[in-house]
Amino acid sequence: MADWTFLTNHAHVLLCVSTDPGMRLRDIAVAVGITERAAQRIIAELVTDGYLTRRREGRRNHYQLHPELPLRHPLEDHHHIGELLETLGTDQRVQAPNS
Repeated sequence: MADWTFLTNHAHVLLCVSTDPGMRLRDIAVAVGITERAAQRIIAELVTDGYLTRRREGRRNHYQLHPELPLRHPLEDHHHIGELLETLGTDQRVQAPNS
């Protein structure tokens, strides 16, 4: 695997949630290649900043993505996250390896 990628872990987490709003933290972590604790921190940051809304359904969390919100860096803040997710083709499922 490459030492670096063009997208941040936050973008990778958003991609996971956009393809499966009920994806477990464990599966997000595996798909992104980070620890479960790091995935939990990123989800918490995305919720705090309004990019995701978390709701509890039984024993699982489900996330609602807010694609109308802008990207955060000044070079791209005139674009919204929905554009990024659409460009990356989130209609295809992100598959986490079997745990």
